[in-house]
Amino acid sequence: MPDVLGHRAKMAVLIPSTNTVVEAEYNRMAPPGVTVHSGRIMIPRPALDSDEATRQLLADVESGMSEAVRRVMTCAPDRMLVGISAPTFYGGVDGCRAWERRIGEEAGVPVTSGPIALLEALRAQGCDRIAVLSPYQPVNDEQVVAFFEGAGCTITAYRAIRAGSATGIAELDEDAVRPVLGELASSGADAVVQVGTNLAMARLADEAERWLSTRVLAINTATWWSALRSEGITEPIHGFGALLREH
Repeated sequence: MPDVLGHRAKMAVLIPSTNTVVEAEYNRMAPPGVTVHSGRIMIPRPALDSDEATRQLLADVESGMSEAVRRVMTCAPDRMLVGISAPTFYGGVDGCRAWERRIGEEAGVPVTSGPIALLEALRAQGCDRIAVLSPYQPVNDEQVVAFFEGAGCTITAYRAIRAGSATGIAELDEDAVRPVLGELASSGADAVVQVGTNLAMARLADEAERWLSTRVLAINTATWWSALRSEGITEPIHGFGALLREH
């Protein structure tokens, strides 16, 4: 028998315990019959104020991931979404695919990751010149640049709004982000791409596409779009940008 509320798809999502944005944005973008169920990875030290602190947080993600997968799979979801972006950029496309395979083997269901979803979204919209918005420290930004360049994208501009902690990323409001989007869009990019799943961008991306007259791709929107389309859910979803509305 199908699930009463998630009769079209039950989406599991892996997120750090410090993340407060992914679930909220996925739920806002969910069409009727699609539900979201989180496996939270324990992050005991949320500091992100240095490269070393970032490496420690990534180590915590690594050590807690399998248990989070095991717990969320008890709700029998149809698909696993990776709501953690930083480590999935490491090692380029091959490294990201390795993450997907590893999680898929543990979960036993198909996996959708943010970096691969962004590449799919860029291809769907005919974009290969990108400007990137990040909340990361340099150790992660280097990997993001290598990922996109290795996938054949040209990066016209890169701007990091440094957050001092994992929870602090979610405190970056529209007033902090809006002028940066304008700066990035003026660099000659086909699309502005935002990384960092705890940075709230799904609604703002839709607004920014109107006043910037360029594509703005939020990582949570791209991941959600890719997961829905992979599950055969294709109706337009309004309010979160051209990707979900037109593709």
